[in-house]
Amino acid sequence: MKLPVDLNADLGEGAGHDDELLGFVTSASIACGFHAGDADTIHQSIVAARDHNVAVGAHPSLFDRENFGRKELLVTPEEVFDAVTYQLGVFQAIAESAGVRPNHVKPHGALYNMATRDNKIADAIARAIAKADSLLILFAPDKSALARAGEAHGLQIAREVFADRNYLVDGSLVPRSRPDALLHDPEKAAAHVLRMLREGKVRSVDGKDVDVRAETICLHGDTPGAVEFARALRASLEKEGVTVRAPKSSVGDTTDPA
Repeated sequence: MKLPVDLNADLGEGAGHDDELLGFVTSASIACGFHAGDADTIHQSIVAARDHNVAVGAHPSLFDRENFGRKELLVTPEEVFDAVTYQLGVFQAIAESAGVRPNHVKPHGALYNMATRDNKIADAIARAIAKADSLLILFAPDKSALARAGEAHGLQIAREVFADRNYLVDGSLVPRSRPDALLHDPEKAAAHVLRMLREGKVRSVDGKDVDVRAETICLHGDTPGAVEFARALRASLEKEGVTVRAPKSSVGDTTDPA
């Protein structure tokens, strides 16, 4: 299989094994302080990713450290625009000081989930990214409100799927409150991902196929066993001939990320 695909993980969240994960992923989405992390962890994560030749991106969230950014809050689109603008500004400044150009943006947790279905929230995120740097790639599920908003604002989209999460029949992720939300077996996850790449489909927990488009594959860095999961998944992908590499911006920039 000659199809290239990115393998991304969320880092800078205090999981304790970021350096090990960086040996297997090709993109790192780094917490920007609203759900986890601070200026010091952002800098450390960017430098570590740079030294592993891993592309870096901002991982902005709702301001909700208490719930790790995983609780949906009542926020206006302008509040979301301001929150994302703030986090991107901090992230870009720290990255620049480390000699790194950010490559992408991936909203975190509840903000990501809200933006996949809420046009106004999605537009606020895409508008903030476009104003900060129109060369940044937006990670978003295919056919989601977030992907459509990104395209409307001229952003390049990397369609994201999840290696360690199960899907519902409508294409959304199984809520974390359910016991079947996560996939823990890397062999099953690899089969799950390979089918997405080869056929553009994933089997939902309801037993029905759902259409997906996989350009970047997420695994969660805060999940127990994440390093072993990442090692096994990457080995399985490469064994099947998949080229694992970070996406590049095709909008006027030809430099390598990170």
